[in-house]
Amino acid sequence: MSTIEARGLRKSFGSTIALDSIDLRIEEGRILGLIGPNGAGKSTLLNCVLGLIPYEGDLNVIGLNPWRARERLMQEVCFIADVAVLPRWLRVSQAIDYVEGVHPRFDRAKAESFLARTQIKRNSRVRELSKGMVTQLHLALVMAIDAKLLVLDEPTLGLDLLFRKQFYDTLLNDYFDRTRTIVVTTHQVEEIQQILTDMMFINHGRIALSCSMEDFETRYTELAPRADSLAEARALKPMYERQILGRSILLFDGANRARLAPLGEVRTPSIADLFVAVMGEQAKGAAA
Repeated sequence: MSTIEARGLRKSFGSTIALDSIDLRIEEGRILGLIGPNGAGKSTLLNCVLGLIPYEGDLNVIGLNPWRARERLMQEVCFIADVAVLPRWLRVSQAIDYVEGVHPRFDRAKAESFLARTQIKRNSRVRELSKGMVTQLHLALVMAIDAKLLVLDEPTLGLDLLFRKQFYDTLLNDYFDRTRTIVVTTHQVEEIQQILTDMMFINHGRIALSCSMEDFETRYTELAPRADSLAEARALKPMYERQILGRSILLFDGANRARLAPLGEVRTPSIADLFVAVMGEQAKGAAA
């Protein structure tokens, strides 16, 4: 069953095409990393999914048209943005009271249980909390809602390493249950690689690559060849080559690892390295 399905999804702002006829399908119970450079269309796509902006084409989110049925959609979807949206004068206890009053699927006990593991005080105002604590408060409110889809747009932006790790650990251990679906955008892709089930690269409003993490790990191979094997390795036609401290690193798509192993060190690339390779190849194609 799909949580999000789009066909020919298009969005333009004047002469600028933000989404260019996108087709996608995100299954229930998956954690998708939506990755792309600034201005690639990530936030526009999320805004369409959340029913915040109109669009062209077909878009189905949990069986609903997000633009026409946003009120019903918001009973099933939660969202954490890259900027704090809680009023700075609001007390923590008031934030809990408010969400409990407006959302029928909010479990106050769950929110209280999560906050009990933090340093956040109930009588503190939002303006008195650190950025990390505000993010923890957001997460506590969201995790206490029995939603089918969680959308995270750069949720840990500006947080230190400890808070970022705590955020994703909490998300996996206390929220994700393999029936909910999570869509997350971030520039810190190395930190989320281990939690993803799927990834999607978007650039210039188009999907540049989409695959499961299982496919990623079997399809792509990185080779650091010995100096005397470099020419032989290049003859196997890598999709991308980069230099690290004077040493060539080659990235292959669909190569036989047993064939590469005698040539040097073979490993699975990081998402970040594959992203750079795919974006680099697209840039070459555009220039040509």
